[in-house]
Amino acid sequence: MTKAIEEPWGISVSGTGTVRAEPGLARVQPAVDVLESSPERAFQEAGAAVARLREVLRRHGVPDAAVSGSRLGLSSEYDGHGSERRLLGYRCQASYSVETRALDDLERLITDIVDAGAHRIDGVEFDVLDEQALRDEARRRAVAVARRKAQVYAEAADVRLGPVLHIQDVEAEPFAHFRAAKAGGGAGALAPGAVEVSAEVVLGFSLRH
Repeated sequence: MTKAIEEPWGISVSGTGTVRAEPGLARVQPAVDVLESSPERAFQEAGAAVARLREVLRRHGVPDAAVSGSRLGLSSEYDGHGSERRLLGYRCQASYSVETRALDDLERLITDIVDAGAHRIDGVEFDVLDEQALRDEARRRAVAVARRKAQVYAEAADVRLGPVLHIQDVEAEPFAHFRAAKAGGGAGALAPGAVEVSAEVVLGFSLRH
């Protein structure tokens, strides 16, 4: 069963463009997780671990401005349920985001962060330095792909392409994330070989006979 074209005005095609670039920075997400017998003790131990963490970051040349706190919490923790529930202590958690451009030193930085008192690394994200320029190039490539596709359809249908009548950005900016390619770059085993920046567009052309 074929679907009828309700408003036949021309041809509409999509195109995707991708640019690959070496990562220029990394965001490491260390977390401190302390369980102690009192809230005061939990805060004290967590604070000491955070102070050691800050000192390690400064030794690695990471400025304080490149460190941001994302979560700080204190909660009581129990074992068991109901009347048999037993207080285990008070858990203090603090997590941070650390941005660094020294990718060749990344593995050592993470090792030193853990040695200084971080109880876990919640993630390591890679990014590029000139995001906007790469995204603009990806959009240009997406338009070129869509135009070539439209040209093929037009030639196959024995018609000629007219001017562009409609341009639609398919993927909204906040949801257009970077995607790490297969590992193997020169920035260490933790760094991706490249970062891919993609864009997708829909172009509408008029048709001429």
